Amino acid sequence: MNEVSRLTALDATTREWWRGAVIYQIYPRSFADSNGDGIGDLPGITAHLDHVASLGVDGIWLSPFFTSPMLDFGYDVADYCDVDPIFGTLADFDALIARAHELGLKVLIDQVYSHSSDRHPWFLESRADRANPKADWYVWADAKPDGSPPNNWQSVFGGPAWTWDARRCQYYMHNFLPEQPQLHVHNPAVQDALLATAKFWFDRGVDGFRIDAINFAMHNPALTDNPPAPPGPRTRSFDFQLHVHNQSQPELPLFLERLRALADRYGATFTVAEVGGAHPEAEMHAFTEGNRRLNSAYGFNFLYADKLTPGLVRDALAQWPQTPGAGWPSWAFENHDAPRAISRWVAPEHRAAFARLKLLLLMCLRGNLFLYQGEELGLTQVDIPFDALQDPEAIANWPLTLSRDGARTPMPWQGNPNDHAGFSTATPWLPIGEDHLALAVDRQNGDPASLLNLTRRLIAFRHASEALMTGDVTILAATDSLLAFERTAGAERLLCVFNLAFEPADWAPAEPSQWRAVQTVGAVDGWRVGGYAGMIATRV
Repeated sequence: MNEVSRLTALDATTREWWRGAVIYQIYPRSFADSNGDGIGDLPGITAHLDHVASLGVDGIWLSPFFTSPMLDFGYDVADYCDVDPIFGTLADFDALIARAHELGLKVLIDQVYSHSSDRHPWFLESRADRANPKADWYVWADAKPDGSPPNNWQSVFGGPAWTWDARRCQYYMHNFLPEQPQLHVHNPAVQDALLATAKFWFDRGVDGFRIDAINFAMHNPALTDNPPAPPGPRTRSFDFQLHVHNQSQPELPLFLERLRALADRYGATFTVAEVGGAHPEAEMHAFTEGNRRLNSAYGFNFLYADKLTPGLVRDALAQWPQTPGAGWPSWAFENHDAPRAISRWVAPEHRAAFARLKLLLLMCLRGNLFLYQGEELGLTQVDIPFDALQDPEAIANWPLTLSRDGARTPMPWQGNPNDHAGFSTATPWLPIGEDHLALAVDRQNGDPASLLNLTRRLIAFRHASEALMTGDVTILAATDSLLAFERTAGAERLLCVFNLAFEPADWAPAEPSQWRAVQTVGAVDGWRVGGYAGMIATRV
């Protein structure tokens, strides 16, 4: 018997597979290259799924692999129902699904419903003239009398969210690159087409979707100007506005209900929304309310945070009340769009200790967890020089950039410096981090004390605890450095304590003798918690 109570047969059979699950995010370009072109691909992923399964995760999420000109690395989709040749073929995808399911892994893929590539056949037809069958499949508008764009909306990547098209003598809208025209998702025919692509992937065995930038999928048809944002840090023209009219319209949840109804026809699938923005909580709750919309929402509370603090965690958890009908959260500390947390949150000399504490904290949060490839190794952010940058956001906003490329560098499978870390036989599309060879999978695999093996142990511990998987959370302390909360489910009670600072901290619960530590990282001596240390205790 484990130190925590096992799931009962009833719990295991009635809880949805995704509730409390740990999902491993794979960025296909950077995971493993099977054909020696320096770019990761689907067969490379399939060949390394044993590593993913060995972590004990419940499933994988694949970032886009669809046919695309790759101006935004797959988030500019030219064919929603095919695989880009750089990643392989549909047969390769089918093989990946089959192998993942053999290993007990669910498979989630991205769906991009707010925009397509300007090379998608839908857009090519739409832009041809104003009378074709797809003329209103994208957001088109006339110029103002002086020829300027229809309103003041700005693109995330900088500059106006409108590009002039001489074929129709109109502007088309794009929230991102000009080559990513905005789909007119208010249009029922567009919704039908998007749902048909979802059905295509469900029919191939996909277990769910992570829905990219879904709050951008509908605009205000009146094209009302956005109001100015309050003063604050700004590096993009996008940051000067409150985005109340170019996104997040009240009709959007009704489309999500259509998507959820389709997903429910396929059984135990999972849908999670990516919702960005300065204050996305209202949208996240609207998208997940009740049992007719998405299962969960994926927020950015931690992804762009400069520092991990007890207050940040407390406030993030408080945004998801434990009441019937309320949505269910998903959390990530790292992903392909944000700088590696280990480099954002702690000084270099403390990274090894902090990586272990960060992992322990993630495994204790109430909600679903996303673990980004290489996070189990403690990978750091790579400093990519300007002449090696690939990401359009980084190039456009240099040097004040999020540097997404630095979190997208190749996965180090081997610590041998002469073979591109086992990622490829060719020079990779992005450079491998100089310190990543020492963190490679083969270096950590056989070391019981490694972060990789700690990851395996903590994921197993989470799965063995109904309190951690689905239980309630009660914050007990959130000081400048120390965070303590209790997770409970039925008779199971776990106390989770974390010191997020370098200096030791003393804290004890009521009736301290009634608790016994069952998991620790760092220096924990009774109720004295060392710097960047933490523990889970069970009630005795």
